[in-house]
Amino acid sequence: MDLFDKCKNFTTAQAAIEKGIYPYFHALDTKQGPEVVMDGVNVIMLGSNNYLGLTGNDEVIEAGREALKKYGSGLSGSRFLNGTLTLHIKLEKELSEFLNKEACVTFGTGFQTNLGIISAIAGRNDYIIGDKENHASIYDGCRLSYAKLLRYNHSDMEDLERQLKSIPLDAGKLIVTDGVFSMGGDICKLPEIVALAEKYNARVMVDDAHAFGVIGEGGRGTASHFGLEDKVDIIMGTFSKSLASIGGYMVAKKEVVDYVRHTSRPFIFCASLTPANVECARTSLKILKSNPDLPKKLMNIADYARKQFIKKGVDIRDSEAPIIPLNTYDDETTFIACKKLFEKGVYVNPVISPAAPAGGAIIRTSYMATLTEEQIDRATDIIAEVMKELNLLKK
Repeated sequence: MDLFDKCKNFTTAQAAIEKGIYPYFHALDTKQGPEVVMDGVNVIMLGSNNYLGLTGNDEVIEAGREALKKYGSGLSGSRFLNGTLTLHIKLEKELSEFLNKEACVTFGTGFQTNLGIISAIAGRNDYIIGDKENHASIYDGCRLSYAKLLRYNHSDMEDLERQLKSIPLDAGKLIVTDGVFSMGGDICKLPEIVALAEKYNARVMVDDAHAFGVIGEGGRGTASHFGLEDKVDIIMGTFSKSLASIGGYMVAKKEVVDYVRHTSRPFIFCASLTPANVECARTSLKILKSNPDLPKKLMNIADYARKQFIKKGVDIRDSEAPIIPLNTYDDETTFIACKKLFEKGVYVNPVISPAAPAGGAIIRTSYMATLTEEQIDRATDIIAEVMKELNLLKK
């Protein structure tokens, strides 16, 4: 069999294109914001992770522009060698202080952050115990680590304990979980996870990509939300969501961060974050610190949307974050719904198998603090109208 036969035999995307329901790669003609132009169509944006709405913020943009002028467009090297600026060090110090941890290290992307942390911390003789609905980057980090991965059913603490019981007590163990799950919008059961970690001599890592700027005191994330900052060993997060840039970070004890800095291949062998990206993230963090009610504003607009969906009979899943999944069940129906919504002026994200279980497809809607109730009213009216056309309203 030729190596490229799999490419020739991949017909799923082309079949959707031929049916006129392919939902991916719409091109933005404007900044990310509550309303955007995509492929020349004006749409309300309910499919962005720009939770605090800062990607279009004038102060953030100006900070990136000034860094670009002062430091240039890139650093042409890794942080390990010639690619560290004082800006990187300042951002890491500011993040570790904000998140009440001893130290911080930053990475080029959020995906790379999970690869870099997990592959460095866990080794061939260690065990990683992860929630089945963890992000793909966590799974790939586990593969890169060569540790043995055990998965527990989503937020099932009995199953987590069953997995922990099966591991030798003296073995190295890392429990890894999303803080806010990116598809379902639910929050992990961190108090129970921490208690089990203490009982079975395990360490805890929380992926706060969708929790930073969203939950916790002033947006400090999942550990802060539960008052467990001193009980979580490693917290990672991204700059591409609430911090209006790109990149990622890890906060932990200084000795753990230093170990990752000197052993993590995805950190050592990757070019460093560009000056503009760093300054956009720093400025976004400064804005969040100065406006600690921003996460509350975000949650209020998401709660308003949730109430509108319920009032209009839209079949939604329970969620606690500014992520509201709409049940569409069938993959093709999901594509059709997304196409109709886009044409009527609402952008949303389809989630089909294998990202969702067979028969469990959803439309993932996500919200930003800068959306207005009037925009939510318009968007939920359109969504309810399309769901009715497709016989997807609650019976």
